[in-house]
Amino acid sequence: MLARVFGSCRVVFNDALRVREEAYRNGLKLSNSSIQRRVITVAKTTAERAWLVEVPSVALVQSVNDSHRVWRNFFDSHTGKRRRRVGRPRMKSKKDHRQSFRLTRNGFTVRPNGRLFLAKVGEVRIRWSRDLPSDPSSVTIIREPDGHFYASFVVDVEPTPLRALETEAGVDLGITRLATIAANDGARTDVANPKYLTRKLRKLRRLEREKCRRQKGSNNRNKTRQKVAMAHDEVARSRLDYQHKQALALIRKNQVIYVEDLNIAGMVRNRQLARSISDAGWGQFVRIIGEKADRYGRTVHQVSRWLASSKTCSACGHKLDELPLHIRQWTCPACWVVHDRDHNAARVILAAGRAERLNASHKSGRDGECGSGGVLVRSQPVAAVDNEAGSNPSAA
Repeated sequence: MLARVFGSCRVVFNDALRVREEAYRNGLKLSNSSIQRRVITVAKTTAERAWLVEVPSVALVQSVNDSHRVWRNFFDSHTGKRRRRVGRPRMKSKKDHRQSFRLTRNGFTVRPNGRLFLAKVGEVRIRWSRDLPSDPSSVTIIREPDGHFYASFVVDVEPTPLRALETEAGVDLGITRLATIAANDGARTDVANPKYLTRKLRKLRRLEREKCRRQKGSNNRNKTRQKVAMAHDEVARSRLDYQHKQALALIRKNQVIYVEDLNIAGMVRNRQLARSISDAGWGQFVRIIGEKADRYGRTVHQVSRWLASSKTCSACGHKLDELPLHIRQWTCPACWVVHDRDHNAARVILAAGRAERLNASHKSGRDGECGSGGVLVRSQPVAAVDNEAGSNPSAA
């Protein structure tokens, strides 16, 4: 029955995309409600789509809303409202091994016996990973490529601010080390990069060779595909668990965290470093830090991606013309201070971020914090090191 709902939602999503595209080519502008009426209400009365009445209509409506959202994201990316370019919406395929559908509050119920009731599906036995902190507003049923099913709930969680601290830290992301953290009290912390994908590469190569030997469409090939999916799932979950723990430790020790606004999508185009960058998961790590900061009353500030953090001396502010990637330690020609590349970059990020926040608080007429949570993104370049940090090495 879940497979039937997955397929129906996929068909409605594709029909909504097709109707909107045909209307656009004909110069017509259809509202979301009119498209929903055409691909759901009217389609149920036809012989080709009569089976849509067998699945919950709430899931079908959410599929139409999803089709509207992907078109809106596509146009926003081309008009400049979104920073990252989004490709043209594509049809969903029944060959995609990851399927999902979403139900709002009137389409499901969490029973007292611990089971989940889904409209027109019935009770589903759930193995709970944790108790729900509040009544869920929606649930998404997901079938992963490894064959397992998951129920993801959306709930409201009250923020729990931690005790205010005076410590601030700059974070430099890397490959050899996941992060190098420099605090304003002079402390240094290195976060190791476990490289979970690199550890699994030998097993993944063996499974991929085994899958290639199987006949396409056979049960043995499908079994090997599930083994490959389970190996990738283990890598992703191990990385996510590790980053959650490291982000929480960083949030508990610092009141303000400064990170770089890296262009990760552009950096992974480097064929020599693409796998290592993806294995490190920089974007996911920064996102988790921002989410935890918003929950625990901390501040995350992103400095400009054009900041030459590695080439700038954190003691005197001197900037090198170039610094090859293989040089991990260098000496400043102006003040003769020996720098570790990553730790120096973290100190420069800390100094530049503090200068930005100080300028922002002066411009807004406020003293102290310029934000209590979330991520503050700066879109314009900033100076390499602020004047105060440049004249006083201990301030960096």
